[in-house]
This record gives sequence, C-alpha cells and structure tokens, in this order.
Amino acid sequence: MADLSVNICGIESPNPFWLASAPPTNTGDQVARAFDAGWGGAVWKTLGDEDENPIENVYSRYSSIDLNGQRMAGLNNIELITDRSLEMNLIEIAEVKRRYPDNVVVVSLMVDSNAEAWDSIIKQVEQAGADAIELNFGCPHGMSERGMGAAVGQVPEYTCDITGWAKASATVPVFVKLTPNITDIRVAARAAKNGGADAVSLINTINSITGVDLDSFTPRPVVGNQSSHGGYCGPAVKPIALNMVASIAADPFTQDLPISGIGGIATWEDVAEYILLGATTIQVCTAVMHYGYRIVEDMTEGLSNYLDSKGMSSVNELRGLSVNKVTDWQSLDINYVVKATIDQDKCIHCGLCYIACQDGAHQAIGTKRTDDDKTDVWIIDDLCVGCNLCSLVCPVQDCITMEEREFGQTHMSWNDLMGEDPPGDLFPRPKHGLTIGPES
Repeated sequence: MADLSVNICGIESPNPFWLASAPPTNTGDQVARAFDAGWGGAVWKTLGDEDENPIENVYSRYSSIDLNGQRMAGLNNIELITDRSLEMNLIEIAEVKRRYPDNVVVVSLMVDSNAEAWDSIIKQVEQAGADAIELNFGCPHGMSERGMGAAVGQVPEYTCDITGWAKASATVPVFVKLTPNITDIRVAARAAKNGGADAVSLINTINSITGVDLDSFTPRPVVGNQSSHGGYCGPAVKPIALNMVASIAADPFTQDLPISGIGGIATWEDVAEYILLGATTIQVCTAVMHYGYRIVEDMTEGLSNYLDSKGMSSVNELRGLSVNKVTDWQSLDINYVVKATIDQDKCIHCGLCYIACQDGAHQAIGTKRTDDDKTDVWIIDDLCVGCNLCSLVCPVQDCITMEEREFGQTHMSWNDLMGEDPPGDLFPRPKHGLTIGPES
C-alpha cells in the first residue's frame, strides 16, 4: 500500500485529505468525527472578532444547480463565518488537538484590516494548539462588504500587507486562501508570497446567483422577498480551480509555494488531478455536505490503488507531474492530428453526433436513414478537424474515439510558424500588450 502521508510547510499530515473551512468544520465534534472517519486534517471554519464584527446569519442560506439528475452539481451559499463564540471555538480546538495530536488542525481567520487585530487573534489560536493558520482572503459575500474576505484578496497590496502582519505575529505556518474573483490568480499568489506566505489555498467560492424563482421573481436562496449574490462551489467549479492551481504551480515566481487545492473535489480521481497539477493537500467541503465524512474511505482506497498501479510508493511521487504539460496555446503542436472514428458495432443510431456536428461544429458526419428506420452515421474524414465534440455527446462509452494520425511531421507551433521565440517568464509580455502585475 502506497504511503499517503504528506508534509506541507513542515507539517506532517497522515494523508492529503483535509476538510475545507466551511460548515463541516464548524464544531469540535464535527472535526473529531471527521478524523475518526480518516481525514488527515481540517481547516476550522473561519473565526473572527465577534466584538468588532458580530455575526448574524440569515435563515435561508443555500441554493444549488442540478444537472441531469445529479443534485448539487453546483452549490451556492450566503452563509457568513462562524457565529459561535471565539472562546468556545478556542476551547474546542484545544480539545481536538489533545485528542488527535497526529491530525492537522489549521484555523481560518478573518478580522479587520489592522495589525493589532490580527496579532491578537493569531496569538489566541496558536495558544489553543493550531498547527497553522489560514488567512481568509476569499469570502465573496457578507464579510467582503465589511472590507474583509475578497475585498482584501482582490487587491494585491492589501494581500501582501496583511500577510506580512500575520507573519510578524505567527510562529506557525501561514496559509493564504485566495479568491477566484480576480482577473489573474497569479497576481494574488505573488502578492501572498511577497508578504511572506508559507503556502496558498485555492480556490475560495465564486460570486454567483444560481437562479431565479419564476413565480416570485426572487433569486435563490430566498430571504423574505430578496436574495444576495453568494459563493459558488461544488463539482461545477473544479475546472476553474484546476486551472488556477496549475497557473500558480507553473509560474516561476510561485512554483515553490506549497498549494492546498480546493474546488469540486469528491473522488480519489479529483484528488489525483489536483496533486498532478501541483497541490500537496486538498480540501473538501461540498461533497461532505452532500454525502458525509465517510467519502474519505473511498478516496483513501482509490488513491492508494492508483499509486500502486503506477508503481509509486508515495503520493509525493505524483505531485506536479502534469504541470509542465500545460502550456500557452501558441506553443501547441499544429502538426498533431486526431480524427474521429465510429465503432459501428456499438452505435445505437441515435443521430446525436450528427446533429451536434451539423449544427454546432464542422459538418463532418454523414447520415442516412436505413430501410429499418435507423440512422446510420459515419465520419467524413476530409472534413473532420478532430474537435472531439461527437465523442463528447455520444451516449455510448467508447463508441466514438479520437485516433492519432501519423504524418511523419515534426513539431510545429504557432511560435515556430510566426518565427517568434516562446516567451519565458510571462510577466510582462509587452510585445503583445500584456501586463499582469509586478513581480515584487
């Protein structure tokens, strides 16, 4: 069985599976039950200064998007940070660390933007036994209107300064949780590193409205006769999160910054993808809210079996193997050719591939009705551009596959075609008018 233990910022974790700062980590009882189930770590639901910023939640807080029968493909929330007292949370943090010394407890924090407030709360959670702290610079609703959360994370200078305050006070590692509600996540990651961050966590939730009640005309979740934008999470955000994780892992300025990956993680496959793109640990919220803590059992077994199948003795061997496989479009091989092939024995003659290609792609599928009133389809090879759409819409597994064509041609990129050298560091690229922010 492969070794699933990881080390992030000098913190030993029995496995990479952590709970994100969210309702599943709101109490000591919950975190204890999660550790009993097999989670390696937990990020405590965000603590604040209740005297300066009292927390009053509304009663309708969640809404979701369902997709083809899958409930909660995307989850929206307008819940605030913990509404439980700081004193009670500190007592429970200390008790959990006493009972589970080998598990990781990271405490998420959010207070007013002044050094004294951060110093005070950091000292308190360290005394309670926190292994690390996570600065919540990502919450997109409620707290951001008070000048915290995403209001900090969207301004690189604020991110850098407040991270510096935290590092001046903390004796444990400082994680910075980044907001995805920003043009380029690399700017925020660079700012966190410049402030002294030991690691980054991402992504926090995405600004969203999941839908509108067509009878009352009120967006969901409904609070009386109004609503508010909230934070979007769950399986629907995973592709966005993976791209942002990969961007930070590939950026020369932040590629040595440890990453705790968050966003739409529910299975061992999801975990493996995050680790391949540079994450050391992962954090889960929505899947636990949907299915409970015991999903970690399948994650543990699945990841271990996968590593065994790859001949890897440790999860650390997997980390970052896909990072250098992500490149700018202009570096991709124009001479690489794939075309669709239909397995006629598996075809159920639904005609969906034909409709999709005819109306939404490149008109590269031929069709005719047979004598027994079936729809025969075939690929028109000269017109197929290998876009993959037919294989994506086909309801039969492996009926339509994309096959490589060998032409004996050498690698040819857009840069080669235009006679340009591939860019090195992406910051900045003034030739193309792109400036993404300062390196320091």
